[in-house]
Amino acid sequence: MFAVIKTGGKQYRVVSGDVIKIEKLDGEAGSSLNFDDVLLVGDDSNITAGTPIVEGAKVSGEILEQTRADKVIIFKKKRRQNYRRKAGHRQHLTVVRITDIVAGGTKKAAAKKAAAPADEAAAEE
Repeated sequence: MFAVIKTGGKQYRVVSGDVIKIEKLDGEAGSSLNFDDVLLVGDDSNITAGTPIVEGAKVSGEILEQTRADKVIIFKKKRRQNYRRKAGHRQHLTVVRITDIVAGGTKKAAAKKAAAPADEAAAEE
């Protein structure tokens, strides 16, 4: 089973056992995390896509370490103007091992819930 989660403004396709590097999240090494923004859950036979998230779906993970990415050099220059600027940046990262994927709701059940309030409004008239 796989899932697509959203964290840090980015989306990641994960499978149970994957090790991913994501933008820094609070927590110590060894602590657990839950990702509630699950955009898609699926396996070989069926896929459930959320609108925008899958209701009841959850992805669990364990923090392995807090680290930093490689340095990125930012260099600006305007020729013949004696203008040069150099800066560097190292992004803080959290290394997470995905431990469990729980598929919650189904697409059909969500469609029925959306239709139910419209039927109640018609019955009241």
